[in-house]
Amino acid sequence: MRAERQEIPAQPHRYVPDTVVGDVCAELFASLPRSDQRHKGELYVRGLLRAQGRKSVRNIAAYVGGRAAEQSLHHFVASSTWDWAPVRAALAKHVERTMEPKAWVVLPMVISKAGTESVGVEPRFVSGLGQVVNSQQAFGVWAVDDDHGCPVNWRLALPPKWRENVRSVSPHIPRSELAAGPLECVARAARQLQGWAGPPRRPVVLDLKDAEPAAVARRFHAAGLPFLCAVRGSAQVQCSDPALPGAEGRPMAAHRLLLMARTLRRPVTWTDPVTRVSGTSLVAGVRVTLGAGTRPVLLLGEWTDPRGWPQHHWISSLGPMSLGAQLRLARTTRTVDADFTRVSVPVGLTDFSGRSYEGWHRHTTLASVAHAVRLLTSDVRNGEPMMTRPA
Repeated sequence: MRAERQEIPAQPHRYVPDTVVGDVCAELFASLPRSDQRHKGELYVRGLLRAQGRKSVRNIAAYVGGRAAEQSLHHFVASSTWDWAPVRAALAKHVERTMEPKAWVVLPMVISKAGTESVGVEPRFVSGLGQVVNSQQAFGVWAVDDDHGCPVNWRLALPPKWRENVRSVSPHIPRSELAAGPLECVARAARQLQGWAGPPRRPVVLDLKDAEPAAVARRFHAAGLPFLCAVRGSAQVQCSDPALPGAEGRPMAAHRLLLMARTLRRPVTWTDPVTRVSGTSLVAGVRVTLGAGTRPVLLLGEWTDPRGWPQHHWISSLGPMSLGAQLRLARTTRTVDADFTRVSVPVGLTDFSGRSYEGWHRHTTLASVAHAVRLLTSDVRNGEPMMTRPA
């Protein structure tokens, strides 16, 4: 799981009305060509919602059909022929109608695994744990409104040693998909989700501090996607803002440039999306370029202690949006972190352990559907019923 943020308690098991599950599954699985596939998809989602503990196929089957269902559900996820993309497209339209999302938020996930056989597993250094662990690296793109987040689209990054191995059992996967690095995975997933949802274009909020800021800007400008991306204070930028005439044209670290711009700071009031506690920060924005061939972007900085260095830094292509609105948008990553822990983990999002690349995508798609059902049936923060907007 996302090891660096574990302070939010998981949501307890809650009853989900059968009629809600049936209605949502009928809508989202309409693209599956056979009635038995649609039935198995609904059974799998019901198992994800009901089963306690790890959501293995055996555990899921125990709650929806016993031993007789285990082999059938395993085949449905690991080696069937149904395409997960139309299901995700239907999910995108569903959350568009029920949530009216204001942004797409990218969640990087490092999923720890005890063994080495799960698809995409390799030893990785996880900064949140401070050690090397066997793990998968995945990227989810979530639809987020003022209160909740729902995962819609996914990419699994495959290390080099896995690419040919996966191609040997999944020959129809495009090589371009297998060879995509983390940033390309994220950009493709976000662009695909925007295509499914349709206009208006929503900003993509990213927390990819290890990515090169110039590469992020080039890739998202090329994709036609507005973005707001967290960066490290040491990231190199070049000031192009006439409000700082003494700094124009000089390359320097982002945090140093923002310190020079501290006279431009303005107070911004915000409410934490998880704790609901209000606070005030000082925020400044400076126009910068990130290297040859890049368009100017806004460098945004936040101070919680006005006497020191900025605590957080972002680059943004959301120029017309106010600094306060951009800061509040940046905090939507907290919403996703909370709902990942409280909803996605309990419905088994990270529990697939097979070698099948297609199986990972199908399981993750079905778990995203289960997440959407859970959001429809209870408020994940206080247990109160949630009202959905009419179609």
